[in-house]
Amino acid sequence: MEATRLSSLCNRSHLCITSKLGEFKPTLAPSQCHSKVGVRVLRSQESWTSIQRRGALQQWRASAAQDLQSRWCCEFHDQYDVLVPYVDAWNWQKLRVEEKIAMLGRHEDAGDTLIILQHPPVYTLGTRSTEANLKFDANDPPFELHRTERGGEVTYHGPGQLVMYPILNLRHHKMDLHWYLRTLEEVVIGALYKACGIRAHRIDGLTGVWVDNQKVAAIGVRVSRWITYHGLALNVTTDLVPFSNIIPCGISDYSVTSVAKILENSDDLCDLSGGDAHSVLRLLRDCLLAEFEEKFSVHLVRPSNLSNASICV
Repeated sequence: MEATRLSSLCNRSHLCITSKLGEFKPTLAPSQCHSKVGVRVLRSQESWTSIQRRGALQQWRASAAQDLQSRWCCEFHDQYDVLVPYVDAWNWQKLRVEEKIAMLGRHEDAGDTLIILQHPPVYTLGTRSTEANLKFDANDPPFELHRTERGGEVTYHGPGQLVMYPILNLRHHKMDLHWYLRTLEEVVIGALYKACGIRAHRIDGLTGVWVDNQKVAAIGVRVSRWITYHGLALNVTTDLVPFSNIIPCGISDYSVTSVAKILENSDDLCDLSGGDAHSVLRLLRDCLLAEFEEKFSVHLVRPSNLSNASICV
């Protein structure tokens, strides 16, 4: 896999980096992702109409268009409706990080990269994770099991879960890991509200995003020379049964949930997105990307657009 540096400049002479995803062996999400999804807005939440949601997104787009000139370009790979094997995505991230660190060593600017995707069923452990949080034999797991270099404890990835891997040069933003984690949480909190009117929140002392004390999004990252990788996972239409095989994130006092579970038994979401799970995923994907651009002050640009233009905006 090769990466091709653009000779052109992007936004105030910041270089954009492009790369190929030829090593991925993607699988389309299973047909079960096209089943009907009913949703119910909790009594403690306000139900948004489709007009309100469209208005919120339109307002964001108008605001974003006004300040693109001051934003960093972020190379964007959209695989949100593809099941990318975990090891392929993991290796791809590490290669991108190595490339950016090499650029820093040559005193070149290392730009930002983002990929959004889904994974086939897989369990992952963080660097210091303990196997005590597994409810199965690590030598005979029900799905693939990988120990990674990210922070955090064990978690599950699977179809219906949107995973974002930002590979950011925090020199462009803020060299503060605490700030970075809180900003990722803000991306999810904002996206859930814009998409569904869900009022999500943090819990002091814990990393992730919660709705009524149930975890809807997990976050685990690694930073090397201020280059980030790994990222966040939002349960949208995810089957939650595989979480019962682990103590998610090593926290036994709280359960996990999904957007579909929070909003079940109502016609509200169907009115917004057509009702099938694929449309729900697309809606959340759109709002996650909108929030990511806003919270990190970046402009997402696909590699094909980068290669065809000398200036990114």
